[in-house]
Amino acid sequence: MTEPFPILLIGSGGREHALAWTIARSPLCAKLFVAPGNPGTARHGENRSDLPVSDHAAVVAFCKAEGIGLVVVGPEAPLVAGLVDDLTAAGIPAFGPTKAAAQLEGSKGFTKELCAEHGIPTAAFARFTALAPALAYLRAGAAPIVVKADGLAAGKGVTVAETLDEAEAAVRAILDGSEGGALVIEECLFGEEASFFALCDGTRAIPIGTAQDHKRVHDGDRGPNTGGMGAYSPASIVTPEIAAEVMARIIEPTLAGMAARKTPFSGILYAGLMLTDEGPKLIEYNTRFGDPEAQVLMPRLSGDLVPALLAAARGDLSGIDIGFDASRAALTVVMAAQGYPGAVTRGTEIRGAEAVQDEGIVVFQAGTRREGERLLADGGRVLAVTALGASVREAQERAYAAVARIDWPEGFYRRDIGGREVAREAGDART
Repeated sequence: MTEPFPILLIGSGGREHALAWTIARSPLCAKLFVAPGNPGTARHGENRSDLPVSDHAAVVAFCKAEGIGLVVVGPEAPLVAGLVDDLTAAGIPAFGPTKAAAQLEGSKGFTKELCAEHGIPTAAFARFTALAPALAYLRAGAAPIVVKADGLAAGKGVTVAETLDEAEAAVRAILDGSEGGALVIEECLFGEEASFFALCDGTRAIPIGTAQDHKRVHDGDRGPNTGGMGAYSPASIVTPEIAAEVMARIIEPTLAGMAARKTPFSGILYAGLMLTDEGPKLIEYNTRFGDPEAQVLMPRLSGDLVPALLAAARGDLSGIDIGFDASRAALTVVMAAQGYPGAVTRGTEIRGAEAVQDEGIVVFQAGTRREGERLLADGGRVLAVTALGASVREAQERAYAAVARIDWPEGFYRRDIGGREVAREAGDART
């Protein structure tokens, strides 16, 4: 039996609050540090806003001084910057992919080329670094069409253009006059989107859950893309048959391809899928737990997450089984500051967020800060109000009832999170 050890969690968003909430309950967690953390993570561990995450040498030194037995990297930027590489080189177990493997998220072009090389089903595409050929390619095609910034964009670098004029504007915004800019232009896939998560150790993958995110800012999937306005889990549209196909045609070929390139992937492989008439196709990869998907996956766990994270970090998932409570669904509603995903006003007070927490209801904090006893908004996506239920409909009802009790006039939220799944449940109930 492994003795408990201190754990360092990197990040400050709602995903990290959900991970802190989960990790802190593990018998293996002797003490949890979160760098930099937020007021929510402070309820489960010690925030270290004084630890500069971008200074890898400082992170290594901190880990050695505190005897850290595992580092869990939450957001994508430190992964793409190579934090896991430097921790591993120092002999510190770190959960997440190396810098080379994190290109699956860090570069849309890298992933599309890997898909083409290994026959992984995805949208037809072309990659550009210069404006003129990109515009020529657009004008030779038809809308709708998808334009994606090649690098990290916090979930907001994608334009699903309904017209060629809209597509051209998106291309110009990325490439016009920029140095080193790159983008991918893709055919527009049609179907329903879903998120699929697999835990990987470099050679093998374990499926660990499904979810459905709601990217658009307004009800009815209208408005610009955001980092995510809500989610639910499980997504019943990903049937066991579809899940098996995703593993066989998307996840496993990706792992094999990355290993063949001498850049094996370890960590969370989060596949954004489009479920088309031709079967599931890969939209894109993220190389970490999603946000807000983590907020609905973590409450459904029935086992201890830490041994699985440590096993993946050590490169051996054999014998690991991550259990989810199949009798429980989870749904989260994101409360955002007015103006999001554009400019927002910071410093408005939120009242009652902690008072609504009850059995099966958790309010995960993201863009918040404390000023004495006052909880203030300090970002775009501010809270993720999460509820459990015997069905998505029950979780939805409980989540929105909790949202209604939070006093924050300067915030807003979508009112249709989980709507499709609730409709599917109602259809099942009638048959």
